[in-house]
Amino acid sequence: MKIQFNTDRNVEGHERAEAYFSAELETALARFEEKITRIEVHFGDENSAKFGVNDKRCLIEVRPAKLQPVVVTEHADSVEKAFRGALDKIKKTLATTFEKQKAF
Repeated sequence: MKIQFNTDRNVEGHERAEAYFSAELETALARFEEKITRIEVHFGDENSAKFGVNDKRCLIEVRPAKLQPVVVTEHADSVEKAFRGALDKIKKTLATTFEKQKAF
């Protein structure tokens, strides 16, 4: 499972942060590991340097083998909170997707 991180020009991407987020993704999605080919995480700050409520965005795109990509987005007041929210959403979405696939 390959994990790729992207940030807009308003969010700094550090190797340490990427390592932390990668570890969290691998742990949270371990049960789906054999069914996932790639994960892309996109971080953004919707209103640049201006202060705003819930202006940080985390988009997680998971590419399951032999299925269409699954995408979730979360907005929060920090990158970490947005990541946590998106991670919760993607876990639920993948569980539902693979359960439906089993039913067929």
